[in-house]
Amino acid sequence: MSVQLGINPLTWTNDDLPSLGAETSLETCLSEGKEAGFAGFELGNKFPREARLLGPILQRHDLQLVSGWYSGRLLERSVEEEIAAVQSHLTLLRELGAKVLVFAEVSGCIHGEQQTPVHLRPRFPQERWKEYGEKLTKFARYTQQQGVQIAYHHHMGTVIESAEDVDNLMIHTGDAVGLLLDTGHLTFAGADPLAVAQRWASRINHVHCKDVRADVLADVKNRKTSFLDAVLSGVFTVPGDGCVDYPPIMRLLKAQDYHGWLVVEAEQDPAIAHPLTYARLGYNNLSRLARDAGLI
Repeated sequence: MSVQLGINPLTWTNDDLPSLGAETSLETCLSEGKEAGFAGFELGNKFPREARLLGPILQRHDLQLVSGWYSGRLLERSVEEEIAAVQSHLTLLRELGAKVLVFAEVSGCIHGEQQTPVHLRPRFPQERWKEYGEKLTKFARYTQQQGVQIAYHHHMGTVIESAEDVDNLMIHTGDAVGLLLDTGHLTFAGADPLAVAQRWASRINHVHCKDVRADVLADVKNRKTSFLDAVLSGVFTVPGDGCVDYPPIMRLLKAQDYHGWLVVEAEQDPAIAHPLTYARLGYNNLSRLARDAGLI
């Protein structure tokens, strides 16, 4: 598969704060995403979770299923328990042709707690890196056998958020565990997304392209807000509309022969950031950046 451009429904309707875009239908999300130019969507809370229902909907819009978030709890569960828990999600992805599963460890996470400052996020227990890496690798080998590879999503408000966290995860896991490079979350965490990408280029199997408004980021960090309040303040935007330096990241992906999806995932308040307007802006900017790097 060559590089393709996808989008996450967070542009229209938010999973962590369902009141954002609550009135927006799945039909609107899909039709406007297609109109903007995207070839596929990641899952959101308004998507049916059975292939027999979702497949025809996507087909009607000529869209592919890119992937979908999975809340992992391997710090709390055994590998066998996690395998049992993932079955319906894994089946949906596999049956509709998605090649990666977006996995994030959510044990103790606070990104969905609007009253909790994001800097109070849980820290990974250092003595458990080896154990956790072995468990996640075993889990990833299982999903790989089912035709779907793990793409680990470092995320604000979780135990794996910083560049150091990502380094530890990659060091302690095998190649079955891919890395989801999220430019926005790394920037929010105070990291350089290009430096992280350079260190782990061979492991990157999924890319979330969100940009960051530097002035808003400085303000929300100064006020020590929650992750959701930072989103409401407009910390994220679509690629090419913020401070992330995308061209060298795109050139690195090209040099690495990256051939997965580039996904616009830029949650904003749809009442302020008109979804179709930003979807079009995101597609136009991302397609230009990818084309300039020779990715498409």
